[in-house]
Amino acid sequence: MTPGAFDPTAPGALALIALLGARVGGLLLIAPALSGRPVPMMVRTALLVLLTMVLLPASAAAAGGAVPRVTAATLLCETLIGMALGLGAAVFVGAAEAAGDLISVQMGLSAAAVLDPVTQQSTPTLASFTRLFATALLFAVGGHLAMIGALASSVDLLPVGGEIDAADGLRAMVMLGGELFVLGLRFAAPVAAALLVSNVALGILARTMPQLNALIVAFPVQIGLGLFTLGVALPYVAAPFASWPLSYEAVTSRLLDAFMP
Repeated sequence: MTPGAFDPTAPGALALIALLGARVGGLLLIAPALSGRPVPMMVRTALLVLLTMVLLPASAAAAGGAVPRVTAATLLCETLIGMALGLGAAVFVGAAEAAGDLISVQMGLSAAAVLDPVTQQSTPTLASFTRLFATALLFAVGGHLAMIGALASSVDLLPVGGEIDAADGLRAMVMLGGELFVLGLRFAAPVAAALLVSNVALGILARTMPQLNALIVAFPVQIGLGLFTLGVALPYVAAPFASWPLSYEAVTSRLLDAFMP
């Protein structure tokens, strides 16, 4: 294969297609919304084929004439690269869901669970709401285009079928997963702080007025205050998503650098 062109009849063409498809498939396995069960399998297959075909010329140029080999190791490495690109986006949506789960526990609504249409699992109502809210914001700011751009950039930085440092890449992915809880706490901080103050106030009230049934009073107060604070804080929570493409670019650059040999 000559650089800058793709010849389907050239040696290694089928191997290049298979390995590039593994990288794209890894992204689709982790990417928010696209990996959900409500997305029909035919749609995901069409996206896989379309993105693979679009990126084939760039992949052939980046390979520089080298003939890749399809092995279990190369398929796994290409899938890991795609999953890393999807994880960079999924961590923001997962942080929003973790924030909703934390708020549900603080408000006493953790038992109010619904069937999440994305994961097909029972999750607290607020966790499902914050997940869908973050997913909508992600697509509103062009998150899907940022993921495709990162996929195209990865072809230049890490040629398909080339050597990668899988150990450092996996370590970077694990470290990125740890940031999910930090982001979740940041999203949930306004509501958690308001509920903490209300708990202290109710505790003081219960001590000064023993005849008051604090348990009965606490439930409606906690729920009402939590929902009100969440409604007020939503614009401030959504503000970081305005610069999400830049944050995602920084995250994916760090992950791809970790995979470089």
